[in-house]
Amino acid sequence: MRKTNTYMDKLMENNIFRDRFDEEYQNLCIGEQIARARHQAHLTQHTLAKRIHTTKSAISRYESVDYDSYSLKLLKRIAMACGTDIKINFVGRRERNNSRTVS
Repeated sequence: MRKTNTYMDKLMENNIFRDRFDEEYQNLCIGEQIARARHQAHLTQHTLAKRIHTTKSAISRYESVDYDSYSLKLLKRIAMACGTDIKINFVGRRERNNSRTVS
């Protein structure tokens, strides 16, 4: 059976659009994982902020799709405060484009 192309499929054929989409998607995934780790640790944004010596508004920013200045040092501090570890995977572009899942 033949797959019906959606509007999104058409957009993803454009390399510039796909690259920008992938970048935004990665930011969304990082922010979502920060929020998930915080919730699983039963922490409020305020409590997490205190643990890593920043502000509640900064935590809100880190959990936002619009934030794109994550550093490994920052992510390690957040992970430690939430009682989690960081796992980084490098994947090929084809694999990344075909498997958009938040873990």
